[in-house]
Amino acid sequence: MIIQVTEKSGSAIQSALDKAAAAGGGKVALEPGVYPSGTLYLRSNVELHVPAGAVILGHPKPEMYDDFRHPGFDSVAPEGSRKCLIACTDCENIAITGHGIINGQGPQFYDTNVKPGGFFAKPPYPRPRMVQFYHCRNVFFEDITLLDSPGWTCWLIDCEEVRISRIRIEGCQQMINNDGIDIDSCRNVTVSDSFFRTGDDCLILRAIRKSPDTPAICENVLVHNCVLDSACQGIRMGCPSDDTIRNCKFSSLVLRCSNGILSYHPYTYLRKNCTGYLHIHDITFDNLDIDAESYPVRIGNDEGITLRGIERLSFRDLRIRGGKPVCLTGHAPVALNDITLQNITGIIENENPLSVCNVRNLKMDNVQLTGVTSDPGVFCRQESPSWEAKF
Repeated sequence: MIIQVTEKSGSAIQSALDKAAAAGGGKVALEPGVYPSGTLYLRSNVELHVPAGAVILGHPKPEMYDDFRHPGFDSVAPEGSRKCLIACTDCENIAITGHGIINGQGPQFYDTNVKPGGFFAKPPYPRPRMVQFYHCRNVFFEDITLLDSPGWTCWLIDCEEVRISRIRIEGCQQMINNDGIDIDSCRNVTVSDSFFRTGDDCLILRAIRKSPDTPAICENVLVHNCVLDSACQGIRMGCPSDDTIRNCKFSSLVLRCSNGILSYHPYTYLRKNCTGYLHIHDITFDNLDIDAESYPVRIGNDEGITLRGIERLSFRDLRIRGGKPVCLTGHAPVALNDITLQNITGIIENENPLSVCNVRNLKMDNVQLTGVTSDPGVFCRQESPSWEAKF
């Protein structure tokens, strides 16, 4: 069944979503126009279709949003925020489609009175995320634009069979923590043919543990044919207290970022009562163009953090420019294992184009990186007692 929404309100959208679900499923289609809305709850077997000319407009005040709660999720609330615009839990066969816009009005949640180009100051109250799905199966996003999320744009937690195609995620690059897609403990995820522009990380792989005895595994993620434009990281993998991230592939991407690929694990992100737990393995990066103001690739951890391992990472056919070296720096006892660099070319605006420390089994084939040194210093002769200086 198809339910057409004409009343311009979030409550009208929610009523249509509930009606479609009660009928066993269907498509909820908005007519062109602006729909102010607080939290919307998607249902199983329902497609929310936002066509060109239609805008779901998030309220600019956090109290207009519900708290996202679930027994399996309750212990986790990044930045202290449980609020979101579009929520979904324990559902299957869910879709958001159409060439319209979901607008979170992110800048209205910040203090924007800053110097030109500076980051906006975060407010003292929690900001909502735009899309948050927990424990869902068969999720499909296509053609939609997600604009100016106040917090993380899309957080997928413990979901499987996710397909994301031809979407745009755009956020003001002066906002902090407006990540693109956080893929957290999900399985079988495909992201393709999409565009990202964010102030924070564009694509993030996480395996956030809900409790010490509850495994969290992020696996079988394929990202292909996308543009990642970030004032922070293009791709980020894990934090030191996460569980397992494995069997993922990134291919045919263009990255324009502060840091291109980052999987570096500092004390800053270490949970209390934890010395490190993350295990990353079998990740492939193939056919990437990376233009990074800082590190094009940075993999490693702070000394003393005891990760379970970072191993079997492959970087092939990369064309890069970076302000800092390609950096592979493990620390005893956590060395990096089985790292492959093949067909890597580019210019590093640093006198050291490649920095390697505590790496076991580093394989390099056709790596051509040119380091650009700084301007020569001024020659200044000094008096010397050496007999060499007498001639």
